[in-house]
Amino acid sequence: MMRSLYSGVAGLKTHQTKMDVIGNNIANVNTTAFKSSSVTFADLMSQTTQSASGANAQTGVGGVNARQIGLGVKSGAINVNITSQGSAQSTGNPFDIMITGDNFFVVSDGLANYFTRDGSFYVDGVGNLCMTSTGYNVMGWGVDPETMAIKQDTVQALRIMSSDNLTYPPEATYRGTVSGILDKNDTDVNSEAGKTVNLNLYDALGYEYTARFILKSTDNTGEYSVELTKLLDAKGNEVSISGATELFGQDNKPIDDETPVTFASGYKWATTGTDSHLELQDTNGTTIVDFSKLDFTSTDETAVAAVNKAYAAIAKAYGYEGNVDGFLNLYISDGASTPTLTKIQDLIEAGTSNSGKTIADLDGDGVLGTVPAGGTDPSWDFKAAGRYINGMILKFDTDTGLFHDINGNLTGDTTINLSKIIPEGATNTSNFSDIKLNWAGISMFNNNGTSTVTATYGDKDGIGTGRKLGDMIGVSIQRDGMIYASYDNGMTKLLGQIATANFPNASGLEKHGDNLYSSTMNSGSFDGIGVDVTASGGYMSTGVLEMSNVDLSREFTEMITTQRGFQANSRIITVSDTLLEELTNLKR
Repeated sequence: MMRSLYSGVAGLKTHQTKMDVIGNNIANVNTTAFKSSSVTFADLMSQTTQSASGANAQTGVGGVNARQIGLGVKSGAINVNITSQGSAQSTGNPFDIMITGDNFFVVSDGLANYFTRDGSFYVDGVGNLCMTSTGYNVMGWGVDPETMAIKQDTVQALRIMSSDNLTYPPEATYRGTVSGILDKNDTDVNSEAGKTVNLNLYDALGYEYTARFILKSTDNTGEYSVELTKLLDAKGNEVSISGATELFGQDNKPIDDETPVTFASGYKWATTGTDSHLELQDTNGTTIVDFSKLDFTSTDETAVAAVNKAYAAIAKAYGYEGNVDGFLNLYISDGASTPTLTKIQDLIEAGTSNSGKTIADLDGDGVLGTVPAGGTDPSWDFKAAGRYINGMILKFDTDTGLFHDINGNLTGDTTINLSKIIPEGATNTSNFSDIKLNWAGISMFNNNGTSTVTATYGDKDGIGTGRKLGDMIGVSIQRDGMIYASYDNGMTKLLGQIATANFPNASGLEKHGDNLYSSTMNSGSFDGIGVDVTASGGYMSTGVLEMSNVDLSREFTEMITTQRGFQANSRIITVSDTLLEELTNLKR
C-alpha cells in the first residue's frame, strides 16, 4: 500500500516536470529561433517478489512469469527539437539572417565559441558583425589579399566595416573605344575646325577628365586626321596642353608640394599659339603691363617661369635644344590704385620641396619643367615625358567603308600618354595611365550627312574603363554567407564569408541562454574552422529571422494530458490515504 502512495508521488513529480517544459515552450513562443523541448517518461524501477521459472520437461509443468511490482515513474529524457525549422519572419533588416538545415552560426565572446540559430546581427562601432542580444562577434572567414578569394581556415571575427572596406580604390583609365558612323559628307568633318569627339577618363586618383579630339578629313579620299587638342577636368577647366597658363595671387609664401606659383590675383603667365609673352592684369582682366615685345624664338615652345631663392626669370625651351633669347627680372603691381612695380623676389620664396603640375603635351618629346627646390641656378630642370598623339591618319576602305588602319597600323589601336610633371629625381609618379584607344569600331557610310562617332572608356568587354574613388553604399549577404560591399563607383568587393557549424548530434548541444548553445561530448566537437552552409544543403536568407518552432496546438494538447495525468496520480495518493485510514480504523 505504501508503494502505491509513493508511485503517486513520483507520478506527480514527473508530470510537474513535463508541465515545466510545456510552460517554457509556451513562454518562448515568440523567441527568435527558439527550439521547443519535449519530455519522455520511463518507469522508475520494479520490486520482484518472484522470479520467473521455466517449463519442466519431465513433469510437463509450464513456466511461471516473474512477479514484479512497479514503484513509480520518472522522466526518461528531455529532448530539444533542434532540427525542426521555425517559420520565417520578415524584418527588412539586411543584417537579419535566417539559416536553414542543421547548421548553426558561430559566435564568440573572445574566449570561447558558441553556436546559435538566432541570426539577429548588427555592425558595432569598430565595424564587426555582432550578435544583437549579446554583442558576441559573428565568426567567419576572411579574404586572401593575394587571390581575393575566401580563405577557409580558423574562423575569425568578421570586420566588414573596416577603414579598408569603406572605400574602393580608384583606377586610371587605360583603354578606350571609338565607334560609330563616319559620313564623308558631314560638314563638321569637312570643316577646318573638324568634328569634336570627347573621351571621358579617370586618373589614378579617381578624378574625371575629358580628352577632346578633333576629327577631320584630309585631302586624300578615305583618310581622316585625328588630333588631341584639349584635356578638361570635371569642372570644364582646361588642363594645359602644349602651353601653360598660371594665375598669380598676392600671398607671400613658399612654394611647396602641389602649391601653385601665385602672386596677385588676375596676373597670369600665358603661352598662346607660337608667340609667348607675359602680361600683368588687374582683377578686372585689364592688361597693365604687356611683355609681348620680348624676343622669344623657337620652332615650338613651352613657356615656363623659373623661381629660385627669390629670383625670377623667363625661359623658353623646346625639347633639349630650345633657344632663350630674352631674360629679365619680373615686376608686378603691389596692389596700389596706380600700378607701381615691385620686384618679384619681394613676394615669393623658394620652398623646401616643389612638385610639378599636370599637363598634356602634343608636341614631340613633351618638355617638362619644375620649380627647383633650393640650389643656386635660376633655371628649370627639364626632362622628356614621352609622347602623346602627334596627329594620326585613320584610313578606310572606300569600297566597304570599313576601317583599314592607323598610319599603317592594322590593329586600330593608338596610345594616349598623359603625364604629370615631376621634379628630376623625385619619387612622384604620374596620375595617368597610358590609354590604348581602339578606333576600329568606326565605319564610313552615308548617314544623311551626320556622323555618329563617339568615344567611350573601356574596351568592348568593359575592361580598362577606370573609376573614381568609391564610397560604400551598401552591404549584401548571399545565400552561401558571402558578404559583399557595393560602392557608388559601380564596384563590389568581397568582404568575407559567414561560417557555420554542424554536429553529428545537434540535440546533444547544451543550452546557455541568450539562444546560445555549446558543444558537449555527446554532440560532437567543433573543429574551429566550420563549414560552408551550402555543403549540407542549407542556405542563408537575409531580411528574415527564424521564428520559434513551438507548436501551440501541440503544447495545449500536451498540457491537457499532463493535467489529467497529474490529477490521476493525485487520486492514487488520496485513495491510498483512504485505504490507510480504513486500515487504522480496524482497531476500533
